Amino acid sequence: MIWTTQLASYLEDAPWPATKDELLEFSIRTGCPREVMENLRELEDGEQLYDSIEELWIDYPSSEDFYPEDEEEY
Repeated sequence: MIWTTQLASYLEDAPWPATKDELLEFSIRTGCPREVMENLRELEDGEQLYDSIEELWIDYPSSEDFYPEDEEEY
């Protein structure tokens, strides 16, 4: 399973928390790229609820990664 920020962005408006099937349905309904659906299909089957993209992609960059708090003022 390979995620990029671009692929993960397609799931920002997903109905969290959601199961694998709900996420797949959302991705089909919203026209996500094939790679997003392939990543979702690789998830374990079952009724596990995922609360956010961070549960699917542990290294999902947060806003702090893009805008780190800098203690030094300019």
